[in-house]
Amino acid sequence: MNMFLHELKAYQKSTITWTLSLVAVVILFFSMFPSISREAEEFTKIIQGYPEALRVALGLSVENIGSILGFYSYIFVYVLLVGAIQAMNIGTSILSKEIREKTADFLLTKPVTRSRIITSKILAALTSIAITNVFFLVTAIAMAALVETKQFNFTIFLLLSFTLFYVQLVFLALGILISVMFSRIRFVLPISLGTVFALFFVGALAANTKDDILRFFSPFKYFDFAYIIQNSRYEFPFILVEIGFIIVAITVSYIIYARKDIHTV
Repeated sequence: MNMFLHELKAYQKSTITWTLSLVAVVILFFSMFPSISREAEEFTKIIQGYPEALRVALGLSVENIGSILGFYSYIFVYVLLVGAIQAMNIGTSILSKEIREKTADFLLTKPVTRSRIITSKILAALTSIAITNVFFLVTAIAMAALVETKQFNFTIFLLLSFTLFYVQLVFLALGILISVMFSRIRFVLPISLGTVFALFFVGALAANTKDDILRFFSPFKYFDFAYIIQNSRYEFPFILVEIGFIIVAITVSYIIYARKDIHTV
């Protein structure tokens, strides 16, 4: 418990920063909705002027942009990018920071198993992400209720909102795996940004080529917002792939960390 609380405290500033960033993004975009809703026709014409490849990559649904759910799915691309960077950043630093800050040997001299160490760190990371999602969800619901005067499907709104947490879980697991495999990581943010944007572009390529196989290689495309709005559910094959990847990544991380040599100072 002490190790968990220590890790949670270590993520405190980072959690506050990323949470405020996501909240700010939500407030900023939702504050634009009333004017966009009133001028939906004009805004639709502007979007139609974008290159088709860009519209497909960003998941812009021209027909639904004037509705709260259509608009929400449009801004969610930016929400996912911010959330993915947060999760990837935490995951990549979760174990590599002990090597970078030269505290690994001190930590491993304590009467705790390596499994307990990594478990405490993962639980702290999950808690940090969960806190971010709670504040994000509360803000999104409050802003939607504030700017939308018509009734909308709240279940679909929640399904869209929860995709942030699910995508973050994938990037957290990927970051943890990278931190275990390449422990001597000096700069975490460039790796996080590079990985997130690389997978985002893979998703954009999958959307433009309509290649469902390629979609499996980008967590950003596991959740098709148009599909969610039309069917009020997620696509089951992609949920299975996500669960499978997370289980494999975390399991491999435990195995590698339990066996690897930790160099002392």
